[in-house]
Amino acid sequence: MGWLDKKVALAVGGGSGIGRGVVEEFVREGASVGVLELNPDKCAELDELGPKVVAIQGDATSLEDNKRAVQETVDAFGRLDTLMTFVGIFDFYTPLRDLPEDRLEVAFEEIFKTNVESYLLSAKAALPKLEEAGGSIIFTVSTSGFYPGRGGILYVASKFAVRGMIIQLAYEEAPEVRVNGVAPGGTMSTDLRGLKSIGLGERSLGGAPDREEDLKSRTPLRLAMGPEDHAGTYVYLASDRARGITGVIVNSDGGIGVRG
Repeated sequence: MGWLDKKVALAVGGGSGIGRGVVEEFVREGASVGVLELNPDKCAELDELGPKVVAIQGDATSLEDNKRAVQETVDAFGRLDTLMTFVGIFDFYTPLRDLPEDRLEVAFEEIFKTNVESYLLSAKAALPKLEEAGGSIIFTVSTSGFYPGRGGILYVASKFAVRGMIIQLAYEEAPEVRVNGVAPGGTMSTDLRGLKSIGLGERSLGGAPDREEDLKSRTPLRLAMGPEDHAGTYVYLASDRARGITGVIVNSDGGIGVRG
């Protein structure tokens, strides 16, 4: 018996990194999972996980694609119990003073459309089915949503916005739907990309040199965490064992908040 037997989830942006690790863990715990993923190659790789995973190629910043992902997940597995969102782009610590004046507005729109609006669209599309099931939403936040210096001004602002969305949506949707979040710290095997609007679109956070030692040096637990280290938190929040928990964000970050 798994923690998620007979549960059905939709993972938006679950084709790589933390999202892919969570999808794999959900399957091990007995869940069936639909995955909305933009990259067709990653969709093909998801097919390797077997019949309990359905990959849906589409854009998380499109309401219609989110609605289609919800419907295809329900068509495949009969219901929807949990929505999880993993979509994000990064600003590579760019401070406001270094953002070009003629690119500031478009950079703001790019990062908030991806990191904030896509979450709202996913939730909007999934809420009717989640309300029917008495289900839950799990948004991915970040240590950047709690502490300065873990991103630039745009990324940090976008993750603080996601924190606000969790609290307000938990308030609006109680008692029908629980809404929580996970705030991972720096993670190995991530493919978090930069903003195209300021020339960072080909840069990946996972490709940083000496990343493992850098991550270990930041945290009291001296961990370079991988997707598998965060996945259990998503499993718990999606499970019936967390039925009394809403409006909560779990910091899966190696203890950054107690660095002293």
